[in-house]
Amino acid sequence: MHRPTTAEAEIAEELAAVRPGLLPRYAAELPGARAAVLTRLWRALAHEPLPWLTGRTPGAYSLALRLADGRTLYGPHADPYATSAYVIAVRLDRERHDDPARLMTALGVPHGSAFAAELAHSVASLALSRAGADHPKEWPEQDWAWEQRVVDGHPFHPNCRSRPGFSVADQLAYGPEHGPVVELGTVPVPAADCLVSGDWPAELRSGDRLLVPVHPWQATHVLNRPYDTWQRARPLMSLRTLALPGGPHVKTALSARLTSSVRDISAYSVRVAAPLSDFAEDLAARTEGLLHITRTLGAVTDRSPDLAALLRESPQAYAAPGERVVPVAALATTALPDSPDWLAAFTRLTLTVGLRLLDLGVALEAHGQNLLVVLSAEGTPVRLVYRDLADIRISPARLARHGITPPALTGRLITDDETALRRKLFGSLVAGALAATAGSGPALAGALTAAVPHLPPGPDLTSLCNGPVPAKALTLMRLSPRTPGDQWTALPNPLVLKCGLSDQ
Repeated sequence: MHRPTTAEAEIAEELAAVRPGLLPRYAAELPGARAAVLTRLWRALAHEPLPWLTGRTPGAYSLALRLADGRTLYGPHADPYATSAYVIAVRLDRERHDDPARLMTALGVPHGSAFAAELAHSVASLALSRAGADHPKEWPEQDWAWEQRVVDGHPFHPNCRSRPGFSVADQLAYGPEHGPVVELGTVPVPAADCLVSGDWPAELRSGDRLLVPVHPWQATHVLNRPYDTWQRARPLMSLRTLALPGGPHVKTALSARLTSSVRDISAYSVRVAAPLSDFAEDLAARTEGLLHITRTLGAVTDRSPDLAALLRESPQAYAAPGERVVPVAALATTALPDSPDWLAAFTRLTLTVGLRLLDLGVALEAHGQNLLVVLSAEGTPVRLVYRDLADIRISPARLARHGITPPALTGRLITDDETALRRKLFGSLVAGALAATAGSGPALAGALTAAVPHLPPGPDLTSLCNGPVPAKALTLMRLSPRTPGDQWTALPNPLVLKCGLSDQ
């Protein structure tokens, strides 16, 4: 019998106190949650440049990973683009492991203990998410309902549901997969102390003070200050961004580590919000109607990352009658990706837009959360919507080649580095959104094979077709806490994979 980890036991104990009726479902979901997280971890072990792995040897039916200390880890061949939980257990020498947290502990690698605790929390929280999610099979009408169908979180990150600092009550109250309504508040701040970008609405002003929307968890656990109740809202898949009834989306600061990152809002992000939104709107007009970028209506901060908010246009603004705007991450909850023709059309649309903007000088971070697809009444992908410009990359040199005046911005968004630009787009779109929608290397290869002949030629497409596919080394990053910024790995190109299996 599996011995529960501390995280599993703690969540069970809390659940017994706040919602005991979910306990049986939670217990039933734990084995599947372990397999889901273990599959993500095995992908990382098989494909990321982890310094304590010295070799990878494929066999007829399995993959062997050699550790620097002489031990060997055995598991199935690792499809870097698979999303199904196909890894039930792996073997470290003769010891079988079906729990990702205990496997990481047994590996005994630097910083592995802290990561093991995150993995344990990811498993337990994922089981809780699956136990509490109960969404109808019918396609929803509201934008927030699509978001709440995404139960499993990041499709490739082992910390797909890690929410340290969130109690069970917090997860049930704020996690979108549980379908809650959240009472957003506001905190008054003297206008003279605020940094504002764009137009801050009159309803969020009071005399010489600006009313900054605040998430209730942030107000209680970080700000430790009272707040006034403002509006009831529905959390979207990022948890800290919420949809107001019939209105814009509100991105709040949430200083908790979710998946990998602390979700605050920097003063830099607020400062660049309005000029970046204006620039992106002009750029989207160059895609012949294939892409819309949601406008940032206003942004404000008290100049600390812990109290800030952005008001952003809802993607639903770009849906015609009968159309639906669906986050790409939610496509896996529909039957659409099961059709090779549909997947090929979707791949062609996304790469046409992504490569066009990259050629102009902008690399979108087009993962399944930021990228949305507009579906016709028949389910055909007709155009795209992109939201959240906080992590795009802009190349002044590429813009200048096309006679486009670069925005008057500096800082981390600006780079002319070809590798950085291609990593940003291909790592998020191909290794992220398209891979997760396809669900496997062979399916992704088929979609790319059908789409590539119809894409605009150029050096970026050549790089995509002929080289490995960049992807963030998510596990390496969690095991390298002293290394700032993104770290990367190179995945086998699905266009040259014969059976969707890696033989690194």
